[in-house]
Amino acid sequence: MFSWLDAKPAQAFGEELAKFVMDEIPSADRVKEGKFAAKALKTLERADRKVSEFKAKNPLNFYKRAKLANAFLWGLKDAGCPDAYSDQLTEWLSFRL
Repeated sequence: MFSWLDAKPAQAFGEELAKFVMDEIPSADRVKEGKFAAKALKTLERADRKVSEFKAKNPLNFYKRAKLANAFLWGLKDAGCPDAYSDQLTEWLSFRL
């Protein structure tokens, strides 16, 4: 029963995924919009593969999904991602979970 509440791996993955996304997606003010969109799409495709691999190895209940999404959101915000964009990315992640 206690393993049901152990969300540390999910939380750690959420933080890791946020760091990956912020490292891979360039700042919008440094590149043109078209280039930014292409790079963001490639990054999200790679992140989607990481999410799929994590889900295959770690069954997620609603509590673990919530902890993962929350860690991802705050990882993005702590890295300086704008609130609107971090909310969009978290929504994207929530659909994949």
